[in-house]
Amino acid sequence: MSRLSAFTLVSLLSFPTLPLIGKGETLPTLLLSLGASSSTLLLALLAVPLLTLVLLRIGRGWGRVVHYQIGLASTGISLLLALRLPGAFSPTSAGRVETVRVVLAPSRRSPLRLGIDGISLPFIILTNLTTYLCILSLNSTTARILEAIFALLALQVGVLATFLALDLLVFFICFERTLIPIFFLVLLWGSRERRIRASYRIAIYTLLGSIFRFFNLLYLFAKTGTTDYDLLLQLSLHEEDQRFLWGTFFIAFAAKIPLVPLHLWLPEAHVEAPTVGSVLLAALLLKLGTYGIVRFSLPLFPEGTVYFAPVVSTLAVVGIIYTALTARRQVDLKKIIAYSSVGHRNVVLLGRRAGTSEGLQGALFQRISHGIVSGALFFGVGSLYERYSVRSLHYFGGLAHLYPLLTIVFVTFSLANLGFPPTSSFVGEFLVLLGVLPHSGWATLFACTSRVLGAIYTLWTVNRIFFGNLRTLSVAAGQDLTRKEVHLFALLVIPRVVLGVAPSRLLDTRLIDSRNILEHARRGRTV
Repeated sequence: MSRLSAFTLVSLLSFPTLPLIGKGETLPTLLLSLGASSSTLLLALLAVPLLTLVLLRIGRGWGRVVHYQIGLASTGISLLLALRLPGAFSPTSAGRVETVRVVLAPSRRSPLRLGIDGISLPFIILTNLTTYLCILSLNSTTARILEAIFALLALQVGVLATFLALDLLVFFICFERTLIPIFFLVLLWGSRERRIRASYRIAIYTLLGSIFRFFNLLYLFAKTGTTDYDLLLQLSLHEEDQRFLWGTFFIAFAAKIPLVPLHLWLPEAHVEAPTVGSVLLAALLLKLGTYGIVRFSLPLFPEGTVYFAPVVSTLAVVGIIYTALTARRQVDLKKIIAYSSVGHRNVVLLGRRAGTSEGLQGALFQRISHGIVSGALFFGVGSLYERYSVRSLHYFGGLAHLYPLLTIVFVTFSLANLGFPPTSSFVGEFLVLLGVLPHSGWATLFACTSRVLGAIYTLWTVNRIFFGNLRTLSVAAGQDLTRKEVHLFALLVIPRVVLGVAPSRLLDTRLIDSRNILEHARRGRTV
């Protein structure tokens, strides 16, 4: 295979493909025509990265450039397949679309099922977009490029399977499987010597939550005889069982969200991780905990949700104020964004606690928006680190004179991060506050206060880096955004603008499923 540029995927998509596809047809034409049903697309989304892993294993000696281009092409194809999903998405009145049944063990009474609805659909697209951008941000000279692509593709499969799982056991296995790739990404490609400590912290906190999650799975199976999600929705658990199971599930998910005080591993993990590791943590892995609360805890254990609501609201409010004040004290760019992300997740918890359609939809909308915005900010920090090999605010100043394009990108995404209208974050947080207000005026007030504190440290950080006089280190300038970086940020700017200007495109797909979850929760309390 000849040496290709970083935009091999774009080139392949622009020219006619092999004759076996059809005369005059391009790869996008083939992919957009693929998948008359959602089940075909679901299988293809899992099959493409798995087959790529096999191909890379067979071709270990093909060379670094070939490995990089194969990984880029694979994630690009996955992204196109994911973008095809909304067209094939035709939910019934129950909200769920056609599911895929996979028999993994003959001893199981029923096959394991994978499915998609309006809640998981945006996360599937976000997963494939983020993975594609992470591989795009690398290059053929990256250390251990083959192993890095292996880790990214393995993580992609694990996250996709987690969002598609309709069985609590499958969800548990896939959820825990995502720990392995991110552990090695931080351990082997971390930027500083403390990366070993950071990787082990990730493992310890995640495994701590796994103990509770595995125990409650055994308890739930002993009580009901099944771990199938749809079957569990039809059962009515005793009130005490619901409270116990909700508490153990919440502890497991709180370590992954992470919720204060279980957040201590996250800032150090972000600081020590490579750029792609930070992006994956913020955009994907930390969404799994909040997704699990909405998908399983809320509809299956509604009594526990109501019983522990004051505790969740208190922890969320404390986390919002604490993280905002702590972020203002940081000088490392990654730590500032990390603490800001924890604060956003606490706002999302308030939306899930509200028990209203507005609060739930706003919380889910904010998760997608945060994945886009935080991913772009970490990519921006990575661009600065590539040019200067430092991330401390003390070394920067006046970069707007040298990097106008990077300044525009970083400032606009920083404004989106603090919920400036009409960005996507504004829509999500507005719906969350609208849903929380009827239940708790004080919680709404504290959540609004966090926006003021967020504006203080965000604007202070942006001003310190890009405006004012040039610092000594800043004078050692490189070029502004490269073509690859322009391509990367453009793919993040587009969804941020679309979701901010026309949020109904996403909200409409989630309306039925959000109401169904709330209906199951209300029915579970009255049975």
